[in-house]
Amino acid sequence: MAKVLVTGGAGYIGSHVTDMLVERGYDVVVIDNLYTGHAEAVHPKATFVKGDLLDKPVVDKLFADHKFDGILHFASHTLVGESWEKPWLYLRDNHVAASHVLEAAANTGVKKFILSSTANLFDAPERIPITAEERIVPGSPYGESKFLVERQLYWMERVYGMASVCLRYFNASGAHPNGHIGEDHTPEFHLIPIILQVALGQREKLTIFGEDYPTADGTCIRDYIHVIDLAEAHILAYEALADGKSRKYNLGNGKGYSIRQVLDTAKQITGVDIKATVGPRRPGDPATLIADSTRIQQELGWHPEFGSLHQIIETAWNWHKSHPQGYASKK
Repeated sequence: MAKVLVTGGAGYIGSHVTDMLVERGYDVVVIDNLYTGHAEAVHPKATFVKGDLLDKPVVDKLFADHKFDGILHFASHTLVGESWEKPWLYLRDNHVAASHVLEAAANTGVKKFILSSTANLFDAPERIPITAEERIVPGSPYGESKFLVERQLYWMERVYGMASVCLRYFNASGAHPNGHIGEDHTPEFHLIPIILQVALGQREKLTIFGEDYPTADGTCIRDYIHVIDLAEAHILAYEALADGKSRKYNLGNGKGYSIRQVLDTAKQITGVDIKATVGPRRPGDPATLIADSTRIQQELGWHPEFGSLHQIIETAWNWHKSHPQGYASKK
C-alpha cells in the first residue's frame, strides 16, 4: 500500500483528495495547521498531524516518522485579493513552506510530487480557452508564489530525479455528492458559496462587480470545476508519475458561465429569489477565463464527471443546507 503525504489535507480541495485516496486504498498522512482547514474534514482513516510547514523541525520530524512514496501539496495561502494586500504571506510563506517540504522529500528519496497550482499563472492569456502552452504571466503575488514552486520542481527533477505534475485550475466548486464534506471558509470569497449564503439568509445580498463586460449578459464568465473532478485529476496525475515523467496540465470544464448564469441556476436549485445588486468593476478582472483541458484528457483520460453548472451548484447547496455553519454544524 502506497503511503502518501497530503499537505493542507484539512482544506477544501485537500480534504476531498484525501477522502478519495483513502477510499482507493492509499495510506494517507495529512499535515495541516488548520489556518483555513478543519480537522473534521479529514477522513477518519487518514493519519492527521497538526503542524505548520513553516516550522522546519516539524517537517523534518514528519519525514523521519514516515516513509512517503509521494506527496500531494495543497498547503498554501490561496486568495488573489489578499495576496495584493499581504504579499509576503504568498511570496515568502507559500514559497518557504514548499521549500521545506521539497528539501525533506529530496533528503528522504521521494520521487513523486503533485502540486496544486493555479490558472492565475495566466493573467493576460493570448488565447481563450487557455492551453497548457500559454505563456506564464502571473496575475498576482499568489500566482507568482505558485510559479516559484513550479520552478523549484523543475530543479528538483534535474538535481534529484523527482518527477512532478503541476495542475493549474480556476474555480474549484461543489461538494462531495455524499454531503459529508464541502466548502467552509471564513470569511468566504468564492462566488457560489456566497450566493448560497444569501439563499440561506446568512448575508443580505450578492454584489456583482460590473455588468458592462463584453459578454452576452455583461457579467464576467468563468470556468467552474467540480471538486470531485479535481480530486480525480490529482489521483490520475499521481498514478501517471509511475513512468517518471513530469507534466503540466490546465484543468477546467472547457466552458464558462457568467455570474448571471450562476445566479439564475442557484435560484432554480434553491427555490429562493436571491437578491443581487451591481457594483463597480474590480480592478484586474478579465471578461472571460476558460481553461483548455485537452492535454490531460488525451494523455491521462481525465474527463469531468460533474461537468454541468447544475450538478456543481446542487452538490454545493446540499452541503450548505445540511451544514449551515460549515463544519461547526457537526459539533
